[in-house]
Amino acid sequence: MRAVVLVGGFGTRLRPLTEDVPKPLLPVGQRPIIEHVVRSLAAGGVTEVVLALGFRPDAFSAAYPDGTCDGVPLRYAVEPEPLDTGGAISFAAREAGIDDTFFVVNGDVLTDLDVRALLAFHREKGAEATIHLTPVEDPSSFGVAALDGEGRVLRFVEKPPRDAAPSNMINAGTYVFEPSMIDRVPVGGKVSIERVVFPAVAAESRLFALCTDDYWIDTGRPEPYRQANLDAVSGCRRTVLEPGRGEGAKVDGAVDGSVLGARVEVAAGADVRASVLLSGARVGKGAVVVNSVLGRDADVGAGAVLEDVVLGNGAIVEAGEHLSNARRPIPA
Repeated sequence: MRAVVLVGGFGTRLRPLTEDVPKPLLPVGQRPIIEHVVRSLAAGGVTEVVLALGFRPDAFSAAYPDGTCDGVPLRYAVEPEPLDTGGAISFAAREAGIDDTFFVVNGDVLTDLDVRALLAFHREKGAEATIHLTPVEDPSSFGVAALDGEGRVLRFVEKPPRDAAPSNMINAGTYVFEPSMIDRVPVGGKVSIERVVFPAVAAESRLFALCTDDYWIDTGRPEPYRQANLDAVSGCRRTVLEPGRGEGAKVDGAVDGSVLGARVEVAAGADVRASVLLSGARVGKGAVVVNSVLGRDADVGAGAVLEDVVLGNGAIVEAGEHLSNARRPIPA
């Protein structure tokens, strides 16, 4: 069984963390997002992963020089130009020669979904495509599906106004496709799977969906990215429990409900709460860091106060500086 994983986006909503690294290579706990995704797929029987690449493809080959991720063989499909989601999936599947049922996964989504169950549901229904759905309070930022009693998708609407959404069940970013889905996008075509292909398949009564309440989070913005890290170490995940501190982390101050990467330093008198500090980040004496994400090698000076702040890799906060609800990019 093979899977196409979409990892080609620019990660714009997560800047400045993604200014110099693709989003799926950012850590959740002590391992990159992509490793969490691949591990979940491997547990469901996937034996090869095709990475649909766009932004900084060389970063993935550098991260996995032996061509495997968590023991699963990788194949790379680099788009010649941005092809949107449908174009990217079809391009990657053609590049890999996929000719049988396959999974498709958004590379910034973390979930405890049992993909074997999704595959079994797909085969039971004789579907051309099956999507995983999850319920949310406000579906207006997502693709939304309305189903019949058999799980057949009657309508699929991308990002409808909240009061016009056909349900609160949203596209959770994990799919099972038959190879015929590849041919729904012309070679080299720039096509949205959500806005074009899914509605077309639904109109033919060949799109099905399975809604579950498994853990699910889209890590594409700073706040859910921070939450995904905290969830990974708190024990609330069914399939993931990461160490809260990486190798070589040195803590002399107070740390509560936070994730520290390798070689992080928290000086005496500092107070770090509900935050994520990536590898090599430093928090000076008496500094306070709350509800924030510090990029690799970011440096927070003594007595500084940060609340709801995102620092890019290597960003510097001067001693005594106060920041709230702010983002600071990588130094020029």
